[in-house]
Amino acid sequence: MQKKWLSLGLSLMLTAGIVGCSSNNGSAASEAPGSNKATAAEETGSNKATGEPIQLKYWTDDRHDQEYVKELINKFNETNGENIQVELTVMSENYAQSVDIAFSSNQAPDVLRIKSGNTGEFVKKGYLAPIDDFLTDDMKTAFGGLMIDNVNRFDGKVYSLANTGLTLRMVYNKDLFAKAGIANPPTSLQEMVDAAKQITEAGKSEGIYGFALNFKSPKSAFDRSIREILSLSGHQGLGFDMKTGQFDFEPYSQVIEYFKQMYEDGSILPGAESLDIDPLRAQFAAGKIGMYLSFSTEPGVYQDQFPTEIDWAGALAPTLDGQIKGTSEIVSAGTWLGISATSAHQEAAWKFMQYMYGDEVLKAYHEKGFGIAIVPHIVEQAKNPEIDGMEGFLVGEHDSLWPATPSVTPEGSTYADAFFKYMLDGGDLKAVTADLNARYNEALSKSVEKGEVTVTPNPAFDPSKPQGE
Repeated sequence: MQKKWLSLGLSLMLTAGIVGCSSNNGSAASEAPGSNKATAAEETGSNKATGEPIQLKYWTDDRHDQEYVKELINKFNETNGENIQVELTVMSENYAQSVDIAFSSNQAPDVLRIKSGNTGEFVKKGYLAPIDDFLTDDMKTAFGGLMIDNVNRFDGKVYSLANTGLTLRMVYNKDLFAKAGIANPPTSLQEMVDAAKQITEAGKSEGIYGFALNFKSPKSAFDRSIREILSLSGHQGLGFDMKTGQFDFEPYSQVIEYFKQMYEDGSILPGAESLDIDPLRAQFAAGKIGMYLSFSTEPGVYQDQFPTEIDWAGALAPTLDGQIKGTSEIVSAGTWLGISATSAHQEAAWKFMQYMYGDEVLKAYHEKGFGIAIVPHIVEQAKNPEIDGMEGFLVGEHDSLWPATPSVTPEGSTYADAFFKYMLDGGDLKAVTADLNARYNEALSKSVEKGEVTVTPNPAFDPSKPQGE
């Protein structure tokens, strides 16, 4: 693995994110961590005496690593010496909605898997407790360089620590490419469209199609595909223009045209409109899909969750015109676990969290291929994962962190829903794009006025250079 990127210029991160933390109507969500320490300590002692353990609930929407995490939890439950028992719940695509419901009904978990895309919202809603008072000096030293404003630190308070980042790649079936007479994975979107068509023509009689994505959730599908295509093409992958500090979905609309062409060609797996990611992976493992785009979690999936005999690999995503003008964005970096602000057992939750952030756990997490380590001392210790397919996902010269993007909620449909509707039904793409620009920038302006986000345009931003070089 190339390690120079660990000098990533995190100070270059665009100041764009949610600041401050709502109090959740004055409930326990607004209490600082440690507010339950005495109670937790008393209950720990009481539970030791009675033999009744402290029960912690841990919720995650990660499925690729669930077998390993189950092993870790079983070991913690057996060895923690504090009479603490953790129960794991693995959620599906509606994770954020499930978390909302849980907090509104006073049934929230004690520990949550959090990611760059949801941490700000969870902090704003008062779901997370800051962990500053729990951090040891050693942990501050080990993780301090990766504490990033508007990623895991909000309004000066830290809510999570880094573990790994995810690279994004084209995942392709080498056997199906060869059968269709295609020598290499596509480097441009037109090549991707052509390859999908050729694979479908060669294998349709056997139920084989050139392309698929988990379109049951358009945002999930596009955020693992179009996001990467755009970042390599020199554009921010979520529709935001770093130079102007405004949303501009015109580059996004260019990619959608190619997706629409594959749909019209019949090159996309039938029923993909209702396809979730795990059923897609099962179809790929069965040799029915030529290619899709996804995260560096996929090698672990095909080792443990959907073992496969097909010859497959990961490659850089195609770009708009075949030219690499940007860098492939490393995503979900900077966060991993967080403690619920409403948990009655925050001290016990921290003991579990501290265990999960131990060196041996983080090293094994990287070496088993569940994520690409970004914590400096772990990167130095860890070996490259010995897992089929991982070589195509390792961080290289075209990978980097991108600045944070402001999170806003527009009136009406999201960019993913609007573009997916156009992909299926057609219409006036210029009008769709103009409408998205107007609604997203209006939402951005309102958020800035309310002090919810701060945006600083960067006219000198250069997407062709990895951050930190």
